[in-house]
Amino acid sequence: MTIKAKIRWTEGFQFVARAGDGPGVVMDSSAGKSGPTPMELLLMGVGGCTAIDVVSIMNKKRAILTGFEVVISGEQAEDHPRRYTRIHIEYVLYGKDIPPKSVEQAIKLSETKYCSAMASLNAGVEHSYRIVADEG
Repeated sequence: MTIKAKIRWTEGFQFVARAGDGPGVVMDSSAGKSGPTPMELLLMGVGGCTAIDVVSIMNKKRAILTGFEVVISGEQAEDHPRRYTRIHIEYVLYGKDIPPKSVEQAIKLSETKYCSAMASLNAGVEHSYRIVADEG
């Protein structure tokens, strides 16, 4: 499968990126601030990819999720290329009676088998998770 994207320069360091016929995404430099930087988008792509995997796997395990968040951070090298040298992902699952073992299995499957965005990086990826019990 081939995915094609087109990135069009608009002004300054602002670009609009579009994959196929999908919606446009504005990218900018950290100084321009009209959109995320390409490196921020890369981090968001990894976070979104693993989020889809974990929610899908937890649904298959019949876990009742009332909410879900991924908080992702990346440390960049000081010198060029300023690649990510370390990425930390925190998975926050909201619900009642969510089995920690199921969460751990879902994360492991995402990280080792399913998340193509993560597999495309060579940064060391660490993770943690929190389960927030719903009251009532």
